[in-house]
Amino acid sequence: MDLNNILSQLETANEEEIDALLQQYNRENSHTFAFEPKEEALRSKLCQSVLTVLGRQVLPSCQKTCLETLRILSRDKRVLAPVATREGMMTLGRMARLRTGEEGGDEEKSSQEDTLSEEEERVVVEALKCLCNVVYNSPAAQQVSVDVQLAHGLCASLRTARSWRHEVGLFSLRLLFLLSALRPDLRGVLRREWHAVRLLSEVLEHTLDVRWVGPYEAACPDSQALPMPAEDNERAMEALKASFNLTLSYTGGEEDDHQFRLIAAILRHLLMLKTETEEKTEEAHSHAVNLLNNLPVSCLDVLIDLPVQGGEEKYGGKNMDVIQVLLDFMEKRIDKGSNYKEGLTPVLSLLTEGSRQHREIRRYIKAQVLPPLKDVKIRPEIGTTIRNKLVRLMTHVDMGVKQTAAEFLFVLCKESVDNLLKYTGYGNAAGLLVARGLLAGGRGETQYSEDEDSDTEEYKSAKPFINPITGHVEEPMPNPIEEMTEEQKEYEAQELVNMFDKLSRQNVIRPMGVRPDGTLAPLEETLCDPHEDNSGSDSD
Repeated sequence: MDLNNILSQLETANEEEIDALLQQYNRENSHTFAFEPKEEALRSKLCQSVLTVLGRQVLPSCQKTCLETLRILSRDKRVLAPVATREGMMTLGRMARLRTGEEGGDEEKSSQEDTLSEEEERVVVEALKCLCNVVYNSPAAQQVSVDVQLAHGLCASLRTARSWRHEVGLFSLRLLFLLSALRPDLRGVLRREWHAVRLLSEVLEHTLDVRWVGPYEAACPDSQALPMPAEDNERAMEALKASFNLTLSYTGGEEDDHQFRLIAAILRHLLMLKTETEEKTEEAHSHAVNLLNNLPVSCLDVLIDLPVQGGEEKYGGKNMDVIQVLLDFMEKRIDKGSNYKEGLTPVLSLLTEGSRQHREIRRYIKAQVLPPLKDVKIRPEIGTTIRNKLVRLMTHVDMGVKQTAAEFLFVLCKESVDNLLKYTGYGNAAGLLVARGLLAGGRGETQYSEDEDSDTEEYKSAKPFINPITGHVEEPMPNPIEEMTEEQKEYEAQELVNMFDKLSRQNVIRPMGVRPDGTLAPLEETLCDPHEDNSGSDSD
């Protein structure tokens, strides 16, 4: 459709004509993501015209069509000036039923509590989608959102999460995620004034159907239960992403300890759940791992301290089910062979810090990753065990991946250089040892328990023959001169002398000697007549 024609008709058309006109435009452009620059000014005018229509008292069906048009146009960041204004954002906020700070009234009450028809809910969803696009593509709109306290309306909406239909909740959470990601200055306000971290925890509890059986213990998911529905999983992931932003670089105080522990318990519950597909399960677990990394490491004891469900005696009665889930997740990410920095390092960092601070976690992980050595005839980086895979990462080209993998194994070895070399070999561990200043051996600064590791009989018998550089027993190399005749040996020796002489004449190598003062110098400078007087004094 010709944009000039649309604009001219919008000026005089009635509500039904506007609806029909914009519906046709939407059908023709619903899959358009790359727009012609030459029509930029016309699309900007269309944005303004649509906002003008939305400012009138029109039926929900027309509002929905207008918002669909605006959503399509908002994919182009160059035409958002009319929308990224106080008036434009307030209009979209009203369409989304979000109570902004300027509207006054009961701040604790959200208009989402009203009973909406299905058509009215579609209007709310389209408005939220528009806001997501506009906020993502326009820094000016981000600033206006802060000025009109749009996030406040979202938090008020979060309080009525139980009455949401799926898409209203999904795009409300997505908009909160975008605002908290793009405006770091908003995070403190969301935490302090609007208690957004607690609100998001409540959303997760409701979405994941958490049933508490202890202070920080959720009932174990029924193994026979159906997988978590895809819609619940989508909302949970948006809530996790927003929570990640709000807890990033935030240590909190004593009053936050309870909230952090509650989040850790909810995340443990999530990690034990399955979704409809393995891919979605892995994605949910990835977001859970990212958020766990933001929590104080002292809170990680919630993951294993489950008095009702019980644990294993050899690990102090702690329940290690979720630690095994994290180990399985880590191995899957290693096996993918790509995107290690974003996909693998978070779970490695989480398990490293958990092992460093919690003895039972370290002992369990070491039993799975670094079991007692038996076969030392194969290099530690060769094979399919999780130990082999991690040792290979110690020489990865990405410095961050290499350091994180090495640090993880070092902590499992209680930061003992000798123990690390036993499992990895000096060649693989050299990078970490140089960085930590431990080439001469010793331990890191962290204190660990005194429980000793026992070596297997196979390892003890092979230990004297292990090459410390490669970390395995090497087959003895054949002596190349054993089967030579005396004439062949003399010939090879003469060839070696000739080679050195040639290199010396070409100054590739220079024979060196030692001066009387102990310093090195070219050989010809150190040779002198033993009867020559080098004292420098004249004789009588």
